[in-house]
Amino acid sequence: MGEELRSTVAEQLMSALHRPRVLRPLAVAAFAALLGAAGPADSPVNVPEPTGLYDGPQHGYTPPTLKGATVVDLAALAALIADDKPVLLDVVLADRKPQGLPPGTPWLPSHRSIPGAVWLPGAGVVPLTPEQEAEFFRRIAELTGGDKAKPIVTFCRPECWGSWNAGKRLVAAGYSRVHWWPLGVEGWQDTYDTAVVKADKTWTYIADEKATPPAEPQR
Repeated sequence: MGEELRSTVAEQLMSALHRPRVLRPLAVAAFAALLGAAGPADSPVNVPEPTGLYDGPQHGYTPPTLKGATVVDLAALAALIADDKPVLLDVVLADRKPQGLPPGTPWLPSHRSIPGAVWLPGAGVVPLTPEQEAEFFRRIAELTGGDKAKPIVTFCRPECWGSWNAGKRLVAAGYSRVHWWPLGVEGWQDTYDTAVVKADKTWTYIADEKATPPAEPQR
């Protein structure tokens, strides 16, 4: 992609991110054609960071950076896990709760993730309800033992804004060693084993009872 076209793509995306919600679909649709012409392989490189949390679709091109956090590659992630035992925070969206389940039937979905990860489905969605946000930070405080210098890694799927948002929330809350793994579960399983993890029980209850974060098809 030429530099002039690359700059135009970045400007269009930044404009779309900051439009009112009601106008955003039109803006996104308008520059989607431009992305297609530019070529999807190199289009994401100049995706700018929004000023706050990203409240658009969870799946899409993400920035290469997360201000206040460290973006890790596979080698750095493996070393971090081996040396520092970070909190591994998986925010992959869960499949929707099946309709017709009898009242009171527990719904605890599972999926394969990085071994040792804690799965808070949809914790990167924007907005969270006040109850969800309170539970998110309560659970993080529990996992870190109240130590805001404890390393945390956020991840979901490739091209997933959820893990970016989760990291952004943690940075804003004063956590000083936030790491973002943008290639997610798929980026890990290409080289290392995964393990079946179940959704965090308390988080799932809060999310389900108060306002279930919207699910999207898993790829």
